[in-house]
Amino acid sequence: MKFESLDKPVISALGNTFAVEVAPDRGDSHGLVKKLDADKSFSVSGASKPQISRDGRFVAFKLDTPLFEYEKASDKARKKFKSGLVLLDTQTGNETRYERVESFAFNQAGTHLAIWYEADEAKSKDKDKATESDEPNVDKYDKGRTLVIISLANNSSETFEQVTAYHFDKRGAYAVVAKNDVSAKAHQILLHKLADNSSSVIQGYIDQQIGAVSVSEDGQYVAYTYGAVADAPYGREYRLALYDLGKQTLNKTQASKDWTLNRYTELNFSDDSQRLFFGRVPQVSQQLSLPKVSSQADLFDETVITGQRQLRVWHGDDPRIKPNEIKQYNKELKRTYLAVLHLNSRQVVQLADLEVPDVEVQQQQRFVLASSDVPYLKMITWAGFYRDYYLIDINTGRKIPFLVQQPSGEKPTLSPNERFVAYYQQGDIYLYQIAQDTRIKLTKDFKTPFADEDHDYPSTAPSYGFGPWLEDGSAILAYDKYDIWQFNTDSFNAFRITASQGRKQQIQFRVTGLAEHKDKATWVSNDQNLLLHGYNEKSKGDGFYQAQVGVSGVKTLMEGDYKLKSLVRAEESDKFLFSKERYDLYPDLYSAKLDAPQKALRQTDLDAQKRGLDWGDAELVHWTNGDGKPLDGVLIKPTNYKAGERYPVLVYFYRFMSDRLHAFPQMKLNHRPNFAWYADNGYAIFLPDIRFEVGYPGATSVQALTSGVQKLIDMGIADPDAVGIQGHSWGGYQTAFAVTQTHIFKAAVTGAPVSNMTSAYSGIRHGSGLARQFQYETGQSRIGESLFSAPQKYIENSPIFYVERIQTPMMIMFGDKDDAVPWEQGIELYLAMRRAGKDVVFLQYEDEPHHLKKYPNKVDYSLRMMDYFEHYLKGKPAPSWLTQGEAYTEYKKED
Repeated sequence: MKFESLDKPVISALGNTFAVEVAPDRGDSHGLVKKLDADKSFSVSGASKPQISRDGRFVAFKLDTPLFEYEKASDKARKKFKSGLVLLDTQTGNETRYERVESFAFNQAGTHLAIWYEADEAKSKDKDKATESDEPNVDKYDKGRTLVIISLANNSSETFEQVTAYHFDKRGAYAVVAKNDVSAKAHQILLHKLADNSSSVIQGYIDQQIGAVSVSEDGQYVAYTYGAVADAPYGREYRLALYDLGKQTLNKTQASKDWTLNRYTELNFSDDSQRLFFGRVPQVSQQLSLPKVSSQADLFDETVITGQRQLRVWHGDDPRIKPNEIKQYNKELKRTYLAVLHLNSRQVVQLADLEVPDVEVQQQQRFVLASSDVPYLKMITWAGFYRDYYLIDINTGRKIPFLVQQPSGEKPTLSPNERFVAYYQQGDIYLYQIAQDTRIKLTKDFKTPFADEDHDYPSTAPSYGFGPWLEDGSAILAYDKYDIWQFNTDSFNAFRITASQGRKQQIQFRVTGLAEHKDKATWVSNDQNLLLHGYNEKSKGDGFYQAQVGVSGVKTLMEGDYKLKSLVRAEESDKFLFSKERYDLYPDLYSAKLDAPQKALRQTDLDAQKRGLDWGDAELVHWTNGDGKPLDGVLIKPTNYKAGERYPVLVYFYRFMSDRLHAFPQMKLNHRPNFAWYADNGYAIFLPDIRFEVGYPGATSVQALTSGVQKLIDMGIADPDAVGIQGHSWGGYQTAFAVTQTHIFKAAVTGAPVSNMTSAYSGIRHGSGLARQFQYETGQSRIGESLFSAPQKYIENSPIFYVERIQTPMMIMFGDKDDAVPWEQGIELYLAMRRAGKDVVFLQYEDEPHHLKKYPNKVDYSLRMMDYFEHYLKGKPAPSWLTQGEAYTEYKKED
């Protein structure tokens, strides 16, 4: 429980300071801050979720209520706990703590910190009612909060009351603040000059609520929305205003008969301050209410009575099935359709609409990419997710369709010069020339496949994705399984930047370590050196490599039997943070320059937690599957392993697992067995790869599992009478099915399994509200056909039809609020095994989703799982809950 992990590392834009959250599995986090340009480090108690100023001098952390205080408090008291903020000055080491903070943020220039406090508590119920009635009833949405803007250079600050919105410009010149004091009838737009901490009112109203605010990057314009205070926020229509700070003039955009603004409208200026992007809606949604009985006659009024019905109508032609529609309701309620105001011409152009609702802005000046899943909403139920893609002319709003029914995961990419769109389709990479309206198949006559070579689903194989564009649009980088290709957009020629080294050596190369900017595409220069991450498919080890745009060849910087993860790159520096790990090496943080990761400096030492503990070793195992194909897996040997001795084995799996050879075991309690814990208790842990055949996922899984376990038996490691298996979700299904086909396993623990594909096919994924049909026809369950076109395949792959064959004791675990697999699937399996007289126990964790969230339940499940395997694989006495069950009990509820 106390084992600490690193989470959410951030690095300053200048690359001189980093901060990270150090969090135990249970307990209070603390923040770790280190100066990379000086031998200074800081630990901040109770801190999490770090943010860091541009120059790295200041770090802000969220402060949570200590776990002990939270756990001992009543449910009512817990609702009153509020988060805080701690600000660390890395120059002096001083900490300043603030209470009841809703949110905080540094401006992009790193000169100021905004602290936005929680809203005031509701008035006391004992307050004089006459006085209370004199004050207007302010909707929660309209209620302002206290905002403090701190100048980090001199610690001076400015406090603003009744603030509902604020915005920093990127240069660090201004903050614009919306102040809405409904009681005082004071609604103001304030411009705060950050250089001298001065503020001025640039516009004020007595009856207009200010909505969103923004300021252009050149400091010339302030934009805001406003609407009548008298209208309820839910149904309030807003208008857009543009204030010219130089001319000190206010321009109000003309109202449109087709489009209006609402409370969810956001305002975003382009980086060049030439355009303002904002959201509009065809009409403002109004708050609906149920009719109330207000007279004797209403008791018998059909309209009033039926108006109080609780009914949802499911129509066969609904775009979405009702549960999915409900899940999407709030998202759709907040959806706005992007428009653009051209500041020079004052022309407003509507970009998105009801048919093409989704627009992506990445600072291009002529076109934006847009997409629509509207034509395919009904198809989602059985076919999965698709989109049509468009280019929209920012100046005219003209939509240019160029890609129809594209799988949603295969997003096209627009070139920086806005001349080309690159996209993948049906195994090939294409270039769409916008001006010519022509398409070039860049991979024509290529022998190298660009489709996923390991794809074993009943759907079209996806691509390996694109790398970055060159900043002048002359080329784009794209990936096959192993290598990185550079495709020229004029000659249409291509070459491997990685010079075929990837495929020859079976190293999967990918570009990493690029500086990322919000709302901005990442591009590279024509001769830029690139940091590559490589994964060796043979050794399962990683490496960092260097390549150059426009040149074929790879330079090895570091590689070995470990796993590397590039975590975060400084925006304005060549410094980056990465982790290096093995099964027996904690993934501590290292800092380095992009061109010299081999000279990295280790910045943390959480590996010290495991030193002195018995940990075990991990090694790669190769074997041949029953169909003659080679498979890999990971064998974690128990601590104090002795050659020649046989050990109980715990098999854990999902799909491909061998890439975890060098992964440090996750030191958390959850739905999985903790590998280090089991190894220390004398178990060998086996993580086999599974390769599926469409239509026969169950049988091919069993084939891989049994051949893998037999390999361990043949190696003299596995005790053939002490092999257990555990899986969750898709792994849980495979576990449940495997024991109906083989008796090689002596105990099975299955979490959230599908047991009956015939009933699960037309079930609902409650987390998304989606039907489960697409999962079987095109997705993970890999049947490839509908239930009514291939019923026998659904039966053949369902454990429930073969329960009489089971000889393996089984423990089933489900949360009864599972949001992915209906928990009734567990009940079906339990009842079938119970009816057949099989050894079965069912753990129902109340009010839990697909993965356990409540810590007591995670601990309980982990302990019961260990007890289960200890009994069946080692012969230890069974606990009473396993031999006798547990009677239903109700506990006293808290007042």
